[in-house]
Amino acid sequence: MHFTKYAHACVALEKDGTRLVVDPGTFTPEAAEAVDRADAVLITHGHFDHFDEKLVAAALAARPELLVHAPADVVGAFGSHGGRVRAVTAGDTFTVGSFTVSVHGHRHAPIHEDIPRPDNVGYLVDEGVLYHPGDAYFVPDAPVRTLLLPTSGPWTKLGEAADFVRAVKPERIVQIHELMLSDLGQQSAANLLGEQGLTGLALERPAPGTTIEL
Repeated sequence: MHFTKYAHACVALEKDGTRLVVDPGTFTPEAAEAVDRADAVLITHGHFDHFDEKLVAAALAARPELLVHAPADVVGAFGSHGGRVRAVTAGDTFTVGSFTVSVHGHRHAPIHEDIPRPDNVGYLVDEGVLYHPGDAYFVPDAPVRTLLLPTSGPWTKLGEAADFVRAVKPERIVQIHELMLSDLGQQSAANLLGEQGLTGLALERPAPGTTIEL
């Protein structure tokens, strides 16, 4: 499986001629390019940095083969498009090409008691090859080889991120959701969360556009 990191929370997965794109949001300059070649788009939740509504709507209109999987409140923004836009919730599984995806978690991590928590799901791909948690530290009840780890945002806390990694017990961790950190902040997070820090694993920080073999 080929994994490509884009800016912030957006990633692409490619295998056997099928391409999945997760969370193409407005913080990702390359989102349109990523979606243009996707067979399916997976949305973890409806916040704009994960879900560019205009972009996804335009892609659905232009490409009748495109599929979208997302929580029900996101699906409500589009309608079903003849069954191509599909609501998912925790416990669901689905396939796209040779990919198998299971859905985990329910709610966005808390920011403040005055701020509502939208639905948020994580996607576990190919029985644990990779897990994208969206904006939550929900621990799936399944092995995870590569964990995508959010490191910045109004809801994040590095101590909780470390506990998340310890609970998931992945083989490797790759940074996502990084755009609110300066270069110094990213290095600090890598030191705290990395191999010599709280997790015992190197925090990989691929630049946008980097492709990794999983």
